[in-house]
Amino acid sequence: MQKIAVFVDVQNIYYTTRDSYQRQFNYRLLWQELMSQGDIVQANAYAIQRSDDQQHKFQKALKHIGFDVKLKPFIQRSDGSAKGDWDVGITIDVLTAAASGNIDTVVLLSGDGDFDLLLKHIKAEFSVKTIVYGVPNLTANSLINAADSYHEIDQSLLL
Repeated sequence: MQKIAVFVDVQNIYYTTRDSYQRQFNYRLLWQELMSQGDIVQANAYAIQRSDDQQHKFQKALKHIGFDVKLKPFIQRSDGSAKGDWDVGITIDVLTAAASGNIDTVVLLSGDGDFDLLLKHIKAEFSVKTIVYGVPNLTANSLINAADSYHEIDQSLLL
């Protein structure tokens, strides 16, 4: 059995599925799909902490599925823009998991091209298989090319 570690850039997946399909991603269906491919030994979902009931319900649902939900505070800047980036945290956790020798496959849900170097590195250094799930046209080509395989998030993976 393949040992799988899953890392979800929740904000990226939320906004790309919303913008492309006006629907939400089905995390339970993803979990079932991955379980058929191996053993999920680690699953992290990286989200922004907001104080609203919908977010709490969503985070509770992710935990119920089996994800470890990692939260970062939502920061509203004085100019009205917001900050809540998990790229460094995701990178550290992926590197740690790959270096542990306890996983065979890293599954990354994100369209962010900044992760292309990370995937190339863990493949070269730790011989870990890399899989990316992302929304077509909103996933960086560099990320798709860096992964061993790319799965389009389409209607079949949405609520």
